[in-house]
Amino acid sequence: MPKPKITFIGAGSTVFAKNLMGDILSFPELSESTLVLYDINPERLKTSEVVAHRLAQSLGARPQIIATTDREAALEGAHYAINMVQVGGYKPATVLDFEIPKKYGLRQTIADTLGIGGIMRALRTIPVLLEMARDMERLCPEVLHLNYVNPMAMNTWALLKATRIKTVGLCHSVQGTAEQLARDIGVPVEEINYLCAGINHMAFYLKFERGGEDLYPRIWEYLESGQSPQRLVEGAPLADKVRYEMFRRLGYFVTESSEHFSEYTPYFIKRDRPDLIEKFGIPLDEYIRRCEVQIAGWEHLRAELEHSTQPLPVHRSHEYGSLIIHSQETGTPRVVYGNVLNHGLIDNLPHGCCVEVPCLVDKNGIQPTRIGSLPPHLAALMRTNINVQELTVEAVLTGKREHVYHAAMLDPHTAAELDLEQIWNLVDELLAAHGDWIPEPLRSREAVVRS
Repeated sequence: MPKPKITFIGAGSTVFAKNLMGDILSFPELSESTLVLYDINPERLKTSEVVAHRLAQSLGARPQIIATTDREAALEGAHYAINMVQVGGYKPATVLDFEIPKKYGLRQTIADTLGIGGIMRALRTIPVLLEMARDMERLCPEVLHLNYVNPMAMNTWALLKATRIKTVGLCHSVQGTAEQLARDIGVPVEEINYLCAGINHMAFYLKFERGGEDLYPRIWEYLESGQSPQRLVEGAPLADKVRYEMFRRLGYFVTESSEHFSEYTPYFIKRDRPDLIEKFGIPLDEYIRRCEVQIAGWEHLRAELEHSTQPLPVHRSHEYGSLIIHSQETGTPRVVYGNVLNHGLIDNLPHGCCVEVPCLVDKNGIQPTRIGSLPPHLAALMRTNINVQELTVEAVLTGKREHVYHAAMLDPHTAAELDLEQIWNLVDELLAAHGDWIPEPLRSREAVVRS
């Protein structure tokens, strides 16, 4: 069978690239693929190239490995493109997304999916992804673009609406939360059958069962047992009380973590309610802390990855990327959860929005599953997030700055904390601080009428 060319965009994200490359090369049918590593940072790219060779040696694989800072060369003739870029980086962009809202009393935890931080990340990221997709239309028009970049729903929505490139958005929250719930209730995850649907980071398990037995009563028992829900995130314990509280109120369990979910709703982060922060264990500025830890440990990690004489251990991750590539190359049918446009998939979510649903993958590509209608209260909650996603995508695609204000006005957490004048002033300050990271039409205030 022909050997696919798999391009990693943002391959300087070494740890994530390592996991995906290890997954791919673990399949004998993919072990001689061409892996093209592309990044704008030559230093980090070099580390990823070394890691790729070490992985191949550990697995006995024989891929062709190419590292380049030339995007066109990386994309030319690619069969698959795996995207993992972070536009603007930790500094200045992510720091601005946290520090400027703080001046207005608006606190965040992760700020990469929704909220004012998610909006700003989308404004600087979508234009770059669109440029890449235009390159793909010229250089590899049949490529399958696997997008891991957040904000997932906004990015994937814009790519699928504005380009001809086949794109699917991939996350690990569905399978990751299923594994967590399995641990919580003491049932092996491989014995569980589940059906999940919604939007990225706000999908819910409509079915969670083993051998025909509904396992939701066990989750209720776990909640009522009085055990404090705990899990590990990068070695640090974090309470998972927000999600269990939402489960108590909604009757269904959501896919994304408590630290994420707390900023998608207006219920948990309130500047005049520190008791809520303590009660639900909400880690304000969590993403900032994670970035600082990663930056502090990078030199040590790089030395270990580049110079260690020990075999590089390879453990299959739960990411879907390699499974999709293997299924398309071999015809092996699999079900994964992908982010796609809502064309007749979920009846009570807006047509054309970005939804996360089970998808069959084989040689015919990504084939989304029709869900029908979600429970009405779940769909209503999702629509509060979809409003923000839609207006942010519209702002980028039309260049209308006023839709940035509108997106922030409709964001559940932002609207619960700030009045309209504060929201507009915050948007103005963030757009000005981002400078050239934001496309020119959105930097201009001339077309926006204000009293």
